Parts: sequence; structure tokens; C-alpha cells
Amino acid sequence: MQIEKQKLDRHNDALFSAHTKKWEAIKSDITNAEDVVKKLVDFQIAIPSWALGTGGTRFGRFAAGGEPRSLEEKIEDIGLLHQLNKSSGAISLHIPWDIPKDPKAVKVLAAQYGLRFDAMNSNTFQDQKNQAYSYKFGSLQHVNKNVRDQAINHNIEVIEYGKQLGSNSITVWLSDGSSFPGQLNFRKAFQNTLDGLQKIYAALPEDWKMFVEYKAFEPNFYSMTVGDWGQSLLYAQKLGPKAYTLVDLGHHLPNANIEQIVSLLLMEGKLGGFHFNDSKYGDDDLTVGSINPYQLFLIFNELIEGMDARHMDHATDLAWMIDASHNVKDPLEDLLQSVEAIQIAYAQALIVNTGALVKAQQQNDVAQAQEILQAAYRTDVRTLVAEARLRAGGTLQPLTFFRESKIREHLISSRGKETIATGL
Repeated sequence: MQIEKQKLDRHNDALFSAHTKKWEAIKSDITNAEDVVKKLVDFQIAIPSWALGTGGTRFGRFAAGGEPRSLEEKIEDIGLLHQLNKSSGAISLHIPWDIPKDPKAVKVLAAQYGLRFDAMNSNTFQDQKNQAYSYKFGSLQHVNKNVRDQAINHNIEVIEYGKQLGSNSITVWLSDGSSFPGQLNFRKAFQNTLDGLQKIYAALPEDWKMFVEYKAFEPNFYSMTVGDWGQSLLYAQKLGPKAYTLVDLGHHLPNANIEQIVSLLLMEGKLGGFHFNDSKYGDDDLTVGSINPYQLFLIFNELIEGMDARHMDHATDLAWMIDASHNVKDPLEDLLQSVEAIQIAYAQALIVNTGALVKAQQQNDVAQAQEILQAAYRTDVRTLVAEARLRAGGTLQPLTFFRESKIREHLISSRGKETIATGL
């Protein structure tokens, strides 16, 4: 559904006076406020097509009602998000969950909502109907060449869909691994996987990138064939200049120093992008910034430092995407919260006094370094984020607007109460 501009304007008009006072006040405190707002306007976070419906666990799934019944309706929902926050201008597809039946028409529809297609995502962790060979014991690592070839061909098919939609990257996440000691030969599993990735890499168009995603555990709990950033980096280095490591914030063991991982991957020129979420225990896929917002800020601090050192464009040189599962929340509300949490962490990192921080580091002034970082983190930058939305044509308070406009009720009315989106 599209929101009438007059309705957006009325929402903003009612809040404009209070917002203006906050904006004038924060400009006097933050010297680079204008620069931060400009960067926020440019910064876009891709929404995955599978995040528009409620998620679930092996214990059950509880539909929100009004969930999108097709890829076209998913594009409509992301278009709605983008209309509200002006920071969700890309969609990431998962094949075969969301195969475009008419890629040309789908591309046109996305463009009508101001959306582009971000990285394509393959699936060799599930068996599909009428699939010739099972991935029960892995895909690219499998001891059976027929299984490996099937997985390779699927990834190449995903690339072909992406070419038709205007995407320029593919993310490969493998559930391959083992659940028990002795189940597989680690070296042969790595070599088989590398061979398969090399064949997929060879099918990439000249201007494409491949992102090799890693995960510490699940669904296999003894070993994962791409289990950490070191293994992913090793594959990317062996594949070539178009291959990069992709970091999913939930794909680490508890207490992993993700900000250090980010820094080193950037230093090597091998960080490709992010899947944002939050977690308490493992791959919980919770709302971004809901559990550990300070870590998210620290990650962005390293991202900005590392990207600036390499003269990279914050908005376009890395792939930014949310990857979460909304088991008990309205999916659209959760995505609005997640995008804002990312923008807040980004804005906080942009106001760090880097000159003072470098001086403190050079003098081994540990306490002062901590003070500098926490001063930025404790600054309420929500007004900067709201100003960026306002300038881009969005709403000052997207979640409030979503609820007051009864958007979920409208979606249920038009789509039905029992609809369940494709995906997990």
C-alpha cells in the first residue's frame, strides 16, 4: 500500500515545532551535525524478502495476519517501509523462496517504489520439492559429486535471476558441516567446497561480487565448513578479487569481538558487507540493537575508521542488510525499529572525536579513550536521524505513524488474517 503524501505531511506538521527546537539545540552541541545528516540520508539498508512475514522456531509459528502472499506484495511492503523511513531503498531476494516469475515486471515494480535489488541469496540448506539429491549431509562439501554439482548449478541459476533484476552480488551461506566426530574429512570437505565456490565464482559477471558468509554453529554442531571469519577469508583469498567475507552479527560464538574482526577484514580489503541483527545466546536473529546496542556502536566505530582509511564510500562500498526473524513482533514494526537502530549507531560513530581518540591511544591513556567513545555513545542522536528522514521525504516518527495509521489492520483487511509469507 502507498501512503498519501498529505497524510505524511500532516504527521510531520504536528511534530515539526518540537523537532525544530531539538534540531537547533543539537546543532549547537554537535559541530558536524550537518555532515552527519547528509551521510544518514545517503545510507540505505537492504530489507530481505524473507523478513516480511513472522518467523518461527521448531516449536511453532504464529502469523501476524496480512503477511505478503507473493514477491510482489513483499516489494509493496518494503516500498511502504522506505516511504516511511527513506532508508530502506533496497530488497534482497532469497531463491527459491522468492523466484521472480517475470523478472522484468518485478524490476519495474520495485523501481516504482524506489527500490533496487541488493545481493541475491542461494539456498542449499533445504531440500526443495522434486529435488534430485538431498542436502542432508551437505551441499558443496558433499562426498557425492552429483550433490555438489546440483548445488553449484543452483547458485549459478541465482546469479542469472540477479542479472535480470539488476543485482550485482550473490551471498553464499552454507549449512555444511558435521554433527559428530569422524563424520567427514575436514580437508576434503574444505577442498570440495572451494572447488564448488570456484565454479560459482567463474560464473560471476565482471562487475559482480561474491560474499562468503560464515556461521559458528547450526544446523551442525561439531563442525561448520565455513565456521568463522578466518575460514571465510581463506576462501575469499583463494577465489579472487571479486570474493569477500560477509559478517552476520549473530553468526559468532558468544562474546566474540566482532568489532576487531571487522577492523581486520577492512584492513585486508576483504569485508563485503553485513547482515544486521542482535542476539543473547547465538543466532537469535533479534531486533538490531535490542540486546547490545553498545557493541553495534563499537562495530560502526571500527567500520568508519577502516572505511575512511581506505577512502571508501560509506553508502555504497559495503553491502548493508537486515537479517532477522520476527517471531513475536509485527515484522514491519520490527524492521522500522531495526533500521532506526542501525542509523542511530552509525550517527553516534560519526560524532566520535577521532582526533582526541587517536591522541589518547598514542599516549596509552586508557581512561580517556573510554571516555571519548562513551561520550559519543551516550549522545542522543535520534533528532539527527529524524532530521535525515524529514529531509529525504520520510516521517519524523515512522513507528508512531505506522500504528496511528493502523497499517497492519489495513493489510489484514486486504490480504486476510491467515496469510503466511514464503520463507522459513
